Amino acid sequence: MTNHMKPQIITIPEKILVGKRIRMTLSANQTVELWQSFMPRRKEIRNKLNADLISVEVYDPDLDFKDFNLTTEFEKWAAVEVSTLEEVPENMETLTLTGGLYAIFLYKGAANEFESTFRYIFGTWLPASEYSLDNRPHFEIMSEKYKGNDPTSEEEICIPVKLKN
Repeated sequence: MTNHMKPQIITIPEKILVGKRIRMTLSANQTVELWQSFMPRRKEIRNKLNADLISVEVYDPDLDFKDFNLTTEFEKWAAVEVSTLEEVPENMETLTLTGGLYAIFLYKGAANEFESTFRYIFGTWLPASEYSLDNRPHFEIMSEKYKGNDPTSEEEICIPVKLKN
């Protein structure tokens, strides 16, 4: 139940990612197409740190999440974490996630039912917490426990935070 989700607040070190990106909105959601173009080529990426897949959302610096809606544009990445940037495959790009404080939520459930969790995190948990959003990318870590729209699927949702002033 999302109302009982309590995040871990941890400092995550910088992460170096290799993958593909697209600019999109939720109303013109191209997440499936992005991952379909990335997954067959992920084996070309050298120096992977693990088998986890990382989905990243890079929001515009001036975005106020109170105004976030289906037509808000953002950059979506399908990526993996690497130890070095040697031999980046053709037509793939790199992204360095700045380290920092993150609220890590363990989401259990089908990927297509995530919207209520998103609303809880930004509409209930964040305003009531001692934290505010930090202007860094948001990301999800999908390990071997991730099963897409299977109700037993698990993923970690990583929200960049800082202490409120």
